[in-house]
Amino acid sequence: MSILRRNNVRVTGATTGRPVVLVHGFGCDQNMWRLVEPLLAEDHPLVLFDYVGAGRSDLSAWQEDRYSSLDGYARDLVEVCEELDLRDAVVVGHSVSAMTGVLAAAAAPGRIGALVMVCPSPRYIDEDDYRGGFSAEDIDELLESLESNYLGWSAAMAPVIMGNPDRPELGEELTNSFCATDPDIARVFARTTFLSDSRKDLETVTVPTLILECEQDVIAPREVGAYVHAAVQGSELVTLDAVGHCPQLSAPEATASAIRSFLSSGAR
Repeated sequence: MSILRRNNVRVTGATTGRPVVLVHGFGCDQNMWRLVEPLLAEDHPLVLFDYVGAGRSDLSAWQEDRYSSLDGYARDLVEVCEELDLRDAVVVGHSVSAMTGVLAAAAAPGRIGALVMVCPSPRYIDEDDYRGGFSAEDIDELLESLESNYLGWSAAMAPVIMGNPDRPELGEELTNSFCATDPDIARVFARTTFLSDSRKDLETVTVPTLILECEQDVIAPREVGAYVHAAVQGSELVTLDAVGHCPQLSAPEATASAIRSFLSSGAR
């Protein structure tokens, strides 16, 4: 099977320059980057794709055993990089895909030369002195609600995740994105996302790394950004003047500006 067709890969932007791979998070697809894309496209080749099971990917390629761990999603990313023969690419991963980028960078060091983590969280569950933002009971309830009524869960949770209640169209867009995902696939990805623990994986990062967090984010509070920043040696932490978990939609100019600044000065 063609990797490019399997993952609905799209290459756009400049024909020269350092490649930038934009990677979506849970319940989303590459369309989530559409407002940032034109702001980066002038100076960089851009690679966008959908994880198997998301967007316009080939759903027949989805296998529960592969996508029950973040390694399966990291393999999608690495295989796309290999198929396009990318070198020294910058992986911009949103939410859980920030950790996918970490795994992919360790697996393909020559192909991935820098990371941008947008609202990352290596662990959503509080544990001892670590604050991920949720208790184990919170996550159990979240997953039970999702598994019993995925569409209802999406309608209730997407606006909370997005934030910006004064801009309801943003919550509606995320709701529609969630609802477009096959519920069975979404259940597996949700468990993979919310039960994962990638804290140890942060110690493997050796490439220049930018961490973007928002002023307020119920999914990845600022304590998490500080933790990731401390765990990734030499990383840069930027707090965006934005609210919610999806600044590429709520604050695309600020998101793109921070990425451009990193690429021009700190990504080597």
